Amino acid sequence: MIINRLGSVKSIKAPATYFTGVVWQDPIIEAPAPAMVRAVNVRFEPGARTAWHTHPLGQTLHILTGVGLVQVWGGPVREARAGDTIYFAPEEKHWHGASPGVAMVHLAIQEAKDGKHVEWMEHVTDAQYSVAPNV
Repeated sequence: MIINRLGSVKSIKAPATYFTGVVWQDPIIEAPAPAMVRAVNVRFEPGARTAWHTHPLGQTLHILTGVGLVQVWGGPVREARAGDTIYFAPEEKHWHGASPGVAMVHLAIQEAKDGKHVEWMEHVTDAQYSVAPNV
């Protein structure tokens, strides 16, 4: 059994290489092998978002607070609110973040394949981000 006490793992400011705006990550678990799961609590300030990316085994997001935006490559921008759960299929190119006016916090859960959880790509442009979302 492993118990991580509150405060034993420091918050991490997400790097500008993969995020636009201010984003904080609070690691929850990166399970030791043979388990493959990683879970992170992620806080996005209004307007903050990820770059486009994929996950080799998919990703689940559970919106804890606020209003978020999510999009898969070629699809519409969608709004996500507290209590919503979003699943991205393996290798599905996508991004997610806060709405322009309201912060958002989500729980991100994904598994590793051959030790890799994510493949980062180009940043979401302001034009892509500013498209009115489908609710």
